[in-house]
Amino acid sequence: MGVTGSTGPVMDRDEVDRALARLGAEHEAIETSLLALQDHAGRRLLEGAELTGVTRDRWTSTEASITLLWTYFDAYADALRTAREIRARRRWSSREDLVELTDLLTGESVTVAGSATATAHAPTPQGSPNRLSERYSLGTLVDRMNELYATSLDMVVAADAVWSALPARIDLLAAELQRTRRLAHSVGVRPGEHPAGDDLERITRTLTRLREEVVSDPLAYWQAAEGSSAPGGGRPDTTVYDREARALEDVRREIDAVLTVRQDAETRILKLRDILSRADRTLAEARTARGEVLAKIAATEVPVVSGPPTALQEQLATAAEYRRQAQWHRLSPLLESLEQKAEDELLRARESLTAVTAPLAVRAELRGRLDAYKAKIARHGFAEDTFVMERYEKARRMLWSAPCDLRAAEQAVLRYQQAAAELLGGPRVPDQGMSEDDRRGPGA
Repeated sequence: MGVTGSTGPVMDRDEVDRALARLGAEHEAIETSLLALQDHAGRRLLEGAELTGVTRDRWTSTEASITLLWTYFDAYADALRTAREIRARRRWSSREDLVELTDLLTGESVTVAGSATATAHAPTPQGSPNRLSERYSLGTLVDRMNELYATSLDMVVAADAVWSALPARIDLLAAELQRTRRLAHSVGVRPGEHPAGDDLERITRTLTRLREEVVSDPLAYWQAAEGSSAPGGGRPDTTVYDREARALEDVRREIDAVLTVRQDAETRILKLRDILSRADRTLAEARTARGEVLAKIAATEVPVVSGPPTALQEQLATAAEYRRQAQWHRLSPLLESLEQKAEDELLRARESLTAVTAPLAVRAELRGRLDAYKAKIARHGFAEDTFVMERYEKARRMLWSAPCDLRAAEQAVLRYQQAAAELLGGPRVPDQGMSEDDRRGPGA
């Protein structure tokens, strides 16, 4: 460190005292900051970590910056101490003392010898060549220290923020992952046998790799805040962690569904057996009814009744076997499919019974209509009317004979209704296909 000649006005004693007071305050502030940086937990972790990637490169530069910071600070402290010693020579400083103090406090009077490592790696002002020594004024030296301190602290704070946030969260998620893996294994959710088991393996690999990368290269998981110049402005990048946390939650829901199946499996299988049994009984009833219809009803199409679906019974047996073997992950989708198919089968059986028995329903409706008109005529005192009774007996013989021709019987009932309506003086019944002979009546 040396002193150069002054090129500006000489400071008076008051200006010197004020400058020394300001520089002393800056010295204390800088020293406090440097000691805080030296004791920063992130810096200590960086010193002891096996770093990789961008963090290793940044820490190499930051270490050199911190070394250079202390070099600058020592030079600054030496210069300040020299200035204080000159000012302390006399109560009233001489002209020569003031000239020397002016040169020391305002001129480029401080020479800093930097180590080769610091010079090679620490940031240097734009346009300045790397040299083994630099000359600074005290004000410039303060600016330079502030710049190096800000970049060094930014790196240390960013790394520490990632280490403080992510590894602990990854460890908690990994612990939850292990609990989920044990639960999954207990219900048969294993890799290669169930997609959720494969997902658990992938999440395990991803979390293991993520933790290793976060520990060795924390800055790879740091998002700097746009437009922020404050040291440590930004936040840890949790994108990968959040994605795997969501994936694990999806797997947990899948396993919960499997657990629900395990708890309800017996009840659901019994219900399926009941539904399929009801469907079989309904189909059996439909087959019996078809034989009856073919024997009692003539000239009509009666649909064929299919047999019980053996495929559903086989699948139900498979479901029972899955339950016995505790293969809940396979039982779950099979039960869901069977429940829908069983309901569809019961509906089909009921529709088949309805279609088969439709002719019998038509015959029953015609019989009811015939008897209703007979009762109505009797109430009006026309029960002995020969013409009407002939039509009644003709319709009755058709409806109570086997096999019954429904089409002819329906026409006979309509003719009886027409005759009854004319006898009672009511509105005419629509002909609905009656022939001219039918309309004229017997003997017309």
